[in-house]
Amino acid sequence: MDVATIDRALVDGDWLRPGGPTITIDNPATEEPALRVADATTADVDRAVAAARRAFETSDWRWRTPQERLAVLSTAMDEVHRRWAAELAPAFTAVCGTPVTVAGAFGAGATGILDDLTRTIKDFGLEEVVVGVGGRAGPGKPARLIHEPVGVVAAIAPWNGQLYLTLTKLLPALVAGCTVVAKPSPETAIEATVLAEALHAAGVPAGVVNILPAGRDAGRHLVEHPEVDMVAFTGSTAAGKAIMASCAGRLARVSLELGGKSAGIVLDDVDVAVATRQLLTGTTLMTGQACALLSRILVPRSRHDEIVEAFAAGLEAVPFGDPTDPKTLLGPLVNRVGADHALDLIGSALGAGARAVTGGGRPAAFERGFYVEPTILTGVDNTSRVAREEVFGPVYAVIPYDTEDEAVRMANDTPFGLAGAVFSADTERGERVARHIRAGVMSVNGFGLDPGVPFGGFKQSGIGRENGRPGLEMFLETKAVHYPAGGGPAAAA
Repeated sequence: MDVATIDRALVDGDWLRPGGPTITIDNPATEEPALRVADATTADVDRAVAAARRAFETSDWRWRTPQERLAVLSTAMDEVHRRWAAELAPAFTAVCGTPVTVAGAFGAGATGILDDLTRTIKDFGLEEVVVGVGGRAGPGKPARLIHEPVGVVAAIAPWNGQLYLTLTKLLPALVAGCTVVAKPSPETAIEATVLAEALHAAGVPAGVVNILPAGRDAGRHLVEHPEVDMVAFTGSTAAGKAIMASCAGRLARVSLELGGKSAGIVLDDVDVAVATRQLLTGTTLMTGQACALLSRILVPRSRHDEIVEAFAAGLEAVPFGDPTDPKTLLGPLVNRVGADHALDLIGSALGAGARAVTGGGRPAAFERGFYVEPTILTGVDNTSRVAREEVFGPVYAVIPYDTEDEAVRMANDTPFGLAGAVFSADTERGERVARHIRAGVMSVNGFGLDPGVPFGGFKQSGIGRENGRPGLEMFLETKAVHYPAGGGPAAAA
């Protein structure tokens, strides 16, 4: 089969051939080479950061209005979407094993990010007037608040969101007036190059956007670079801790969207058939390879067997196999490391006395590929490895509880706090339980993620929020301008 090659990166408005060794990525379904990417070196990163700093200081980008910046980005995104179905979705399938139907759906999410920013900017002024409280010396005086770009942003995204996770950082940063050095995962180098081509053709000034698909060494150097004002990162909690420690030395701003171990709480009043359909939407996306997905299913002990039976039947009915088949919704995991990790957690649970109701190993039907059977485990304790570690695969631990309060305690008994869901015949009851869960994103009767709604986690699931007004504000600093001698905005106030 043909092997795609990406050996260029957008730096300072021109195409740079990265100087590092070639990274070869295998097709997860066939284990044959699917993509070769020229890795960026630290020198390449230095050049990109220098370009971004120069563009921030000398170009007119940060002085344009948000609407002017949006117009340029909208032109670029139109081109990205024109190429989505024919180029980007198949690339995502070939390199990451994402079922082609799922890969195609990511285009709508990317459109939503731009729509959200358009709406946010309409309602959010970059300048406002406030009046101080004053004191014994007299009444407070007006001051002008100016929300201005944070500076040079390093945007680092993993493979499992295609372009989406890069765009959740890059688009609001650019709308805010920042300049960006984006380091997408090598697995999404094709998509990143299409994005770079579109931004370049749309007329983004040289150096404002620099895109280098690269590995960990380049990413580490980018994070540590003294000229980077902010790091926006999506990835593992371990990597997020290292980034935070690195940025602490220069007090660089950070936003971290990290791991999760989300609980789906099924209450005792549910219609099992309805709840099962809703539950599957929160467990199967990306073959379980998404940080927010539900991997602990908490069920009332009195209805345990009934719910497990229905959940197992529903999961077994989800089409599993060849990711190029439009009917497939569950495919292979991204690489051998990911598959081995999922299998290790399954083996650990089985060794501790758990039972695999369905799945439990590698599927016999596939001689090649990084496939792991969609697996439901019962007899799992909430303190076990499979209930506490992020699996990043289609492996689900069903854990019984006796009371609603116990379910809440179990859901919160985790170092993570990214997402979760509550399933109930009574929406108000479901929301009441959801309010008690320490997580940044909760759903009632389903699994909801929307590019127009803030996303992020509590505890070790991250810092900051993407999307919505908070997602834009992350890339802004607030400057207060006082007028002690009068004048200024006093008349308007």
